[in-house]
Amino acid sequence: MKRAPVALVTGAARGQGRAIVERLRADGFAVAACDIDGAGLDAVVTALGNDAVIGIPLDVTSRSQWDVAVATTVQRFGSLTALINNAGVLHRAAIADETQDGFENAWRVNCLGPFLGIQAALEQLRRADGAAVVNTCSTGAIRPFPQHSAYGASKWALRGLTQTAAAELATAGIRVNAVFPGPIATPMLDDTTQQRLAAVSATGRLGEPGEVADAVAFLVSDAASFITGAELVVDGGQCLQIR
Repeated sequence: MKRAPVALVTGAARGQGRAIVERLRADGFAVAACDIDGAGLDAVVTALGNDAVIGIPLDVTSRSQWDVAVATTVQRFGSLTALINNAGVLHRAAIADETQDGFENAWRVNCLGPFLGIQAALEQLRRADGAAVVNTCSTGAIRPFPQHSAYGASKWALRGLTQTAAAELATAGIRVNAVFPGPIATPMLDDTTQQRLAAVSATGRLGEPGEVADAVAFLVSDAASFITGAELVVDGGQCLQIR
């Protein structure tokens, strides 16, 4: 009997990450749900309520915690098939007001974290059939948003990392792709921001976390077996607008 595919998802305690966990589980994946928010992580695992989902506390900027997360996943499920680097921070500040700590923290979570994850998972992904990595970028890595220098720079860096990893790992049978969410209705955006973005949206609404999860599920599936280095924009037409 073929073993079920196994995914490790970061930023899994809420929003897009939780939706990704739920969608992959529905698609037959065993899932290691990882997040720095322990209470939120426990709520996700409890809500799903089955042995094919485990919660693992993870600060994605910590190499040692990444090693533990991958080892725990493999010990529980026997392998690791897919890595979804979804954890991220949205940090706003004008260039004149930005701090070194604020800028560096955005980069550490949004780009260094995925890099450490790919390194930690690489040995297991090399062994897997149909191995895939999906990085959550942002439309902020396609077009500039004022007051977002730290966030935008870190997501542009993640975009570059995705492309480089895709080129380097293709011969190992590891596909590396990215999703680029636009305005999505998650706790990362406060109510005022959600209302403002919905008012100017080309489609008249924000995206739902499940719509991002659908894109991720496609990219880790056999239906995307010939796709690597792709950038799948999930933004309701945001990048088509000039404002």
